Order: sequence, then C-alpha cells, then structure tokens
Amino acid sequence: MAQVNPVVGDIEGNAALIKEAVAESLKSEVDVVLFPEMVLTGYPVEDLALRPAFRKASIDRVQLLAKELKDLGAGEVLVVVGYLDEKDKPHNAVALIHGGEIRAKYIKHHLPNYGVFDEFRNFGQGKGTLVARHRGVDIAVVICEDIWQDQGPVAELAKRTPGIVLVPNGSPYERNKDDVRLALVQRRVVQIGAPMIYVNMTGAQDDLVFDGDSLAVGSDQKLLARSVQFKSALDIVDVPVAMKSSQPDVFISESAPSNRVSNPSEIAPRLSDEEEVWSALVMGLGDYIRKNGFKSVALGLSGGIDSALVATLAVDAVGKENVYGVSLPSKYSSEHSLSDAKELARNLGIDYRVIEIEPVVQSFIAATRLAGVAEENVQARVRGTLLMGISNQEGHLILATGNKSELAVGYSTLYGDAVGGFAPIKDIFKVDVWRLAKWRNDLAKSRGEVAPIPDSSITKEPSAELRPGQKDTDSLPDYQLLDRLLDIYVEKNGDAAEIIKAGFEKSLVDRVITMVDRAEYKRRQYPPGTKVSSIAFGKDRRLPMTSRWKER
Repeated sequence: MAQVNPVVGDIEGNAALIKEAVAESLKSEVDVVLFPEMVLTGYPVEDLALRPAFRKASIDRVQLLAKELKDLGAGEVLVVVGYLDEKDKPHNAVALIHGGEIRAKYIKHHLPNYGVFDEFRNFGQGKGTLVARHRGVDIAVVICEDIWQDQGPVAELAKRTPGIVLVPNGSPYERNKDDVRLALVQRRVVQIGAPMIYVNMTGAQDDLVFDGDSLAVGSDQKLLARSVQFKSALDIVDVPVAMKSSQPDVFISESAPSNRVSNPSEIAPRLSDEEEVWSALVMGLGDYIRKNGFKSVALGLSGGIDSALVATLAVDAVGKENVYGVSLPSKYSSEHSLSDAKELARNLGIDYRVIEIEPVVQSFIAATRLAGVAEENVQARVRGTLLMGISNQEGHLILATGNKSELAVGYSTLYGDAVGGFAPIKDIFKVDVWRLAKWRNDLAKSRGEVAPIPDSSITKEPSAELRPGQKDTDSLPDYQLLDRLLDIYVEKNGDAAEIIKAGFEKSLVDRVITMVDRAEYKRRQYPPGTKVSSIAFGKDRRLPMTSRWKER
C-alpha cells in the first residue's frame, strides 16, 4: 500500500516518487504495489485536465514509467498507477503495469473536479469493471467513489466474484470521516465477497488535505492493515485470497504468488479528534508553503488566541526559524496584548519585531477625515498594508488569522486583517480555536516542553481593540452560542425554522442569518485555507453576492 504525497503538475517528480516506492517494495518480494488515484499527475488536477499538453504529458509519462519500472527489476510485479488519460475527453484512469508495459487500463466515469463526465469505460470496451488475472488471482480495480455507490461497478463485481478488489483513492480529509471509510470498505467486502485494499494519498493541495488512512480488509471483514494518518507510508500487507475465482478481462501473469514469509501487518493507532484536526492544519499549511516555493511565513501577533494558534501551527509546519511574528500596536492596544504577543514569540522561539502604527493611522485619518467604524478600520488596513510590505520586501508568505466564526458573520476588514496568502484556521470555529490551543499546550507539557500559548491569550475575552474597551460581544453573540447556531446553518445547511426549533430565539436567528448571507462578498476575497469540515466556505458553500432573498 503505497501511501504517497504527490504534487499537482509535477509529473516528473511524481514519477520519481513512484519509482522510489516500487524500488523499496522489491525488498519485501511483493506481488502488487497499489498507488493512490491520479498519483502521476497529482490530485485534483481541476481544469488542467482540459489542457491537451497536460493530458499528453501524463499519457506519455505513464508509458515511459512502465519501461523504467522493468529496468528497476520490478517487471514481474503488478504496479497500479493512477494518471490522466483521454479518449475524446479527459479521463481519470488507472494503469496496470507489468513486464515493462501497460497491460490494462481502468477508466473512471468522471474527473476528480466533476467538470467533465463520461460513461464507465474499461480500456475501450465500455465495461464498468476491470478484472485482471495476476499470479492466479483475479484482481478487480475500481477508483475512489466507485465504491460509494451500491450500483454500478460494485454491483457488477458482486456478480464477477474477483479474488481481491483494489481501490486507489484521492479522498480528502474531513473530521470524523475515517470510521466511515472503514465501515464502507467492510460493507463492500460483504457485498462483493472479496477482500479489499483501499489506498489513499496523503499531503495537501491548495485547500484540500489528504490524510492517507489506507486500509486493507480481509474477506471476513477483519482489518488487516491500516496506514498512519497524515504521513507517507509504504505498508506491506499479506492478504488471503481465492485463486482463479472469476472470468478475467485480461491475463497478466500465470506465475505463482511469491513465497515470501508472511508477517503481521501494521494497524496504525487512530488519532484523537484534536490531534487529527491539528495534523490536518499543519499538513495543509506546510504543504502549501513548500509546494508553492515559499521559504518562510509572517503574521501579525495581536496577543489574541487566533494569531497565537496560527503562529504555533506555523512553527509545527515549517520550523521556528521560518516564522516571523510582527506586533503592530495602536493607541488602543492593551499592555496585556503586547506582553502576550511577546511571551508567545519567546515561547515559540520565533523572530519578533514591533512596529508602532499610530503615526501612520493619524496620517490616514488626517488625509481622509474618517471617523467611527471607518476610523477603526484604518487601523486594520494599516496593519495589512505593512504586513504585505514586509512580504514584498522579505519574501514571507503572510498568514491571515481569521477563524470560521468571523468569516461566517463578516467580522473582518477587507484589506486589513483579511490580507494574506493563506488562512490556516478559516475552517474552524472559535470554540475549536480554544479547544486546539488548550490541547496543544497540554501536548507540550506532556513532552516536558514550555506550553507555547500564554494562558491569558486563551482565557481573556476576545477583542479587536480598535476602540477603547471594545469586545467582540459588542458586535456578535457569545461565541459558544454563535458557533452552535452556525453549525446548524452553515455545516448542516439548516434553515431558520430548524434553528429556531433547536431552541434559538427568533430575533437572534434572523440577525445571524442576515449577517452570514450579507458577508459572502467578503468571503469571496479571503485567502485560501485548509478545509477540515464537511462544508467549507469557498469550497462547498457559495451564496450569490447579489441577492434579495431573505429567510422568514
């Protein structure tokens, strides 16, 4: 089970990744090496699939890869590689490589970005399934979402009785999704009557993160192997299978299976919810930085919990030497905010500087005669401008520090705290920010380390500090209450009636829903950030920016 981390568009680099994994697997005398979906091109390719040159590069490279694998000494091993193919249209495909050739292809009905649809095809035969005999075992191959449907390939394979089913996947992480995968695979094992190997990629691509969590389930539904989450892994698993159980579409090899000594396979322990989300956020941020060629990040440190959490994530993702904290106090910034920011930077061991913004703010106000909220927002915009200037001058990627609660209700300033190239916590609510901060501090203490986030940053009442005595609750409901309401409206797509039925006051429901719907234009301009929920702004949930619809 080759659980690897490809890069979209890096076809040569991904081919090298494949060859390295195959070479390592030869030490264990394996019969089959299974890679994730679209591993050669990276996943998801989105509209790159529409570019003829990209499709040609994928097709040409998988053919060359077949020859290279034979030269590595893997000619007798069946290597299953996901790539992009075409036949009139682009296709999400899997190549079965053996003996220096592509012996068969399985082509899925649609692309990973759901932009181009096509019927199921089996190397031009128009079938919905592929069964290939290798070393006396009839091996079926389907791709990712094929197994999520009761009908289609799953129903057909139940009639064909293969000896084993291989499923290459590019399945993004969502909270609480891993147990759903295992239950699904076990259900399909019963339905098809054969063991199943589910290999998922790991790593991050733009706002998606893939947690790996590859599975091997025997014909008795018992878990045979499970790969670690959020890391690359090459796991060897021995699977008892029926021999010559079906009528195969293609004969690959009639030689007997290898006589390797069977060893117990690894079943990686599951992560807690907090560790799982933390790992996803760290991987999402780290891969975005590395895969886009950035070397370092910078962010504004306000002394509050959001920037403290983002700074800690950044240190875990790219190391303290690559994280730059900037304090940008105004005349309204409290002493405890300045001291909390300084303490955080000291605990993390990151570079830290202070830039007083009051002179710049006063120049803006004098030039434009602003007052009230407009004056308050000047402070946020001055901070954003200075951070982007530092980015231009020093080459850091600026991190936005807004959370999902704030994005939901529009509690941010365009071109102010909303500036940046990546927003690591944009898909977690404020209550999750507190929970993760406490968990990360507890983890540090359990390791004998200094807890990174100051206790006062966690316990003090949230405030943007744009005017004397300001608190978030001046503009918003208490976060504990707000986030429960947002969970129904945003993540569960509940309507006003459903929220009121859950016990919320009608006036509060009307107010919050109006705030959420009106803030769409702000969310459209917010930086990308790691998706960890089932419904993420910008990825899964988009409202019209111009709309007169109002729920009643």
